[in-house]
Amino acid sequence: MTTCRKTMLSSWIIGTLLCLGLWPAAQAASPAVGTMAPAFRLQDQNGAWHSLADYQGKWLVMYFYPKDGTPGCTAQACELRDNIFAFKKIGAAIVGLSVDDVASHKGFAEQHSLPFPVLADSSKETAKHYGVLVKMFGLFEIAQRDTFIIDPQGHIAQHLVNVEPKGHSAAVLKELATLQSAAAEQKP
Repeated sequence: MTTCRKTMLSSWIIGTLLCLGLWPAAQAASPAVGTMAPAFRLQDQNGAWHSLADYQGKWLVMYFYPKDGTPGCTAQACELRDNIFAFKKIGAAIVGLSVDDVASHKGFAEQHSLPFPVLADSSKETAKHYGVLVKMFGLFEIAQRDTFIIDPQGHIAQHLVNVEPKGHSAAVLKELATLQSAAAEQKP
């Protein structure tokens, strides 16, 4: 079997399992809401480096997803893409993360015209620190479909677990509005 066919087959299997919701629980505990978000330094689809410190002072939507090119991951990324102006209007940045490499992210981002960084966590360290790394059938590890909303001070404001790809963008925008409103009320 050629490498291309193996990749297509594994993408189809992963996509099917993810669409059916057949994946195990995360292996490590996720950081709690209210705690500092774990630091990261990862390359995006163009090879540029990004770190948590780069987003200091703004709201950050950090969404983990299992695999480039699978149906659910594509739907999720495209919904976020289609709402990018709504996120920018409220001062929120978006980054996607999976354990795929930079080359895979480049093709995925270009194919779907993604206007936000897609970060390559090939070492799987960031997924581990956020408690979203899962093992599939004891064969390989992927990131669980979780989203962290990080406040301008770098604290985890919300953790959305095992999100549904469809409707995810609207749900995150709604959650951000609630969080921003609560933060504004707390200011003296």
